Amino acid sequence: MKVTEHITKAQGSTLFSFEILPPLKGETVQHIYNTIDTLIDYNPAFIDVTYHREEYVFLERENGLLEKKVVRKRPGTVGICAAIQNKYKVDAVPHILCGGFDQEDTENFLIDLDFLGIDNVLALRGDAIKSEIYFKSERNGHQYANELVTQIKGLNKGTYLDDYLENNNPTNFCVGVAAYPEKHMEAASLRQDIVYLKQKIDAGADYIVTQMFFNNEAYFDFVDKCRAAGITVPIIPGLKPIATKGQLSMIPHRFKVDLPDDLVMEVLKCKDNKEVKQVGVEWCIAQCRELKAKGVPVLHFYSMGKSENIKTIVNEVL
Repeated sequence: MKVTEHITKAQGSTLFSFEILPPLKGETVQHIYNTIDTLIDYNPAFIDVTYHREEYVFLERENGLLEKKVVRKRPGTVGICAAIQNKYKVDAVPHILCGGFDQEDTENFLIDLDFLGIDNVLALRGDAIKSEIYFKSERNGHQYANELVTQIKGLNKGTYLDDYLENNNPTNFCVGVAAYPEKHMEAASLRQDIVYLKQKIDAGADYIVTQMFFNNEAYFDFVDKCRAAGITVPIIPGLKPIATKGQLSMIPHRFKVDLPDDLVMEVLKCKDNKEVKQVGVEWCIAQCRELKAKGVPVLHFYSMGKSENIKTIVNEVL
């Protein structure tokens, strides 16, 4: 079932979903099952599975020269999505990136998903590889997420890259895209960022999932600005409870997200990460209760492989 169909079927009730990371190369799929098993009793409407593009490492050879090697530390997004739908009968939403894919790679990826009966994808530009400052697309790839959305929606109409196909069977993907209540790090302003978001919606995106935020007012203000800009699709809030003191610096640095002063001061008072985890849970519960009262379509959690704190939160608010 499509994400938008889940939302329509809920008739205004707030749904629950979460995102997982593929296991590191060499780990088994049981790592994923352990996370899902903790949360499956709360009837997630869908489960997002991230995709991690290739990385480059430089290995020093005996002659002193460096050898460039491509590695992918978290493979398996397609296989994990198929396993989730087979084992749990829950819709899986694979992330699909511009980065690391040319248009033919994208088309083949989508064909595989279609064959597996996967109805949803989250279309993302993706980050620059670690050795580069700015994002650079593959040759014959997409530079922007709205271009990726256009290709996916084109395939939904039976538009393939090969003009000489005898059978152009259309796919039927529901397409989600990302948004940033506090603006994307590369955007000059929030207003400019919403202009770019509108381009993704105009290309055919069906729903939006936001970056994590810790101040609900930022989300509510963002939604108001989107509606004023003519964006009418569901806007799903993304949430993550603080769990360690180290995240006070890691989250703003990595995700360019502001942390409210009250939350920061409460975390700084904690003697250890056990106390931090409790503060994070209580803060997120308060966020969720307010969001649910305002009628958000889904509470979407970034699990990062950790599920016990999310279980505690969901148990309190749903």
